[in-house]
Amino acid sequence: MSVRETDLYPPVKSFLEDQGYVVKAEVGAADVVAVRGAEPPVVVELKLGFSLALFHQCVERLKVSDDVYMAVAHKAGKPFYKAVKANTAMARRLGLGLMVVRLEDGLVTVHCDPGPYAPRKNAKRRAALLREFARRQGDPNDGGQTRAGLVTAYRQDALRIAVYLFEVGASKGADVARETGVAKATAMMRANHYGWFEKVEKGVYGITPAGAEAVAVSARVLGAD
Repeated sequence: MSVRETDLYPPVKSFLEDQGYVVKAEVGAADVVAVRGAEPPVVVELKLGFSLALFHQCVERLKVSDDVYMAVAHKAGKPFYKAVKANTAMARRLGLGLMVVRLEDGLVTVHCDPGPYAPRKNAKRRAALLREFARRQGDPNDGGQTRAGLVTAYRQDALRIAVYLFEVGASKGADVARETGVAKATAMMRANHYGWFEKVEKGVYGITPAGAEAVAVSARVLGAD
């Protein structure tokens, strides 16, 4: 038998009634409205799964009450677990609550309650963001592009090394670091993340054909005018 949105109502109604609310369905535009004394009404929107439309609907309900929940049907498996985690974060940022209803036994789990939300800033991530911004030369990427082919400060440093080796030939790591200004040149050539470098002898590295090809298109990546 197929599951319907109306199947979520009995468990949600029971859950709220257990907390002293009087609960009614389909009041105005809301799926569920619960009232307890003189408190502001609690509004719940019922859906079988997460969607942008559900968030839009709940945000619209914030015009009539600050206590708005979305309630979705529980599903087994890792994809749903990840979806709950991601959508809980989204709900918190929008000031919404989130319930998950397990239809097999009527269990209702509240993952977050409505209310103002001020996310804590991650100092390490901010420092990394600003560090990458400062190190990157020019503006070689197009805003909105995919991660594939994205030009980072690391890639720009690797290209400086490649250009130097292309022009000068195989060189000692210390010389490359000094002449290019890339302090970690030796480690980068040893790691050879892009396949552009090859070890000629101990401490000496040269450029591969792939590295030479990269040099040919390096002007924009290096932020040249």
